[in-house]
Amino acid sequence: MVKLEGFDFPDDMYFHKDHMWARVEGDKVRTGYNAWAAEAAGKLVSIKTRPAGKKVKAGKTLGSVESGKWVGSLKIPVAGTIAEINPALKGSPNIINNSPYDEGWVAIIEPSDLDADLAQLIKGDDSANLEAWLNEEKAKTA
Repeated sequence: MVKLEGFDFPDDMYFHKDHMWARVEGDKVRTGYNAWAAEAAGKLVSIKTRPAGKKVKAGKTLGSVESGKWVGSLKIPVAGTIAEINPALKGSPNIINNSPYDEGWVAIIEPSDLDADLAQLIKGDDSANLEAWLNEEKAKTA
């Protein structure tokens, strides 16, 4: 696991530059919002997503997330069909703040072009690219 500035980036995940992660689980991909972004946003108070059954394109909007100080888009890291939206987020979006890689997942996707999409993401064990990306993000918020 890569740890940068106190934030974990698990080896078995891929990271989208717009702060979503992807973990391949058999023939599906579980996605969520990464720990660094969740901390930067503050306590999440609202999340809205497209419903299960909708087709999504990599890099396009899955939904939005809102904290007391910020509203942003959730960009889907892989193309496919939404198989499931995490029902626990409906009443408690701040689960993402507390457990971004476990209970705080956002959606499960049935991917349509997984190999091509994963090639566009940063692998969780690629510490050099993760660190460069995180430094770029910190510069944007400074």
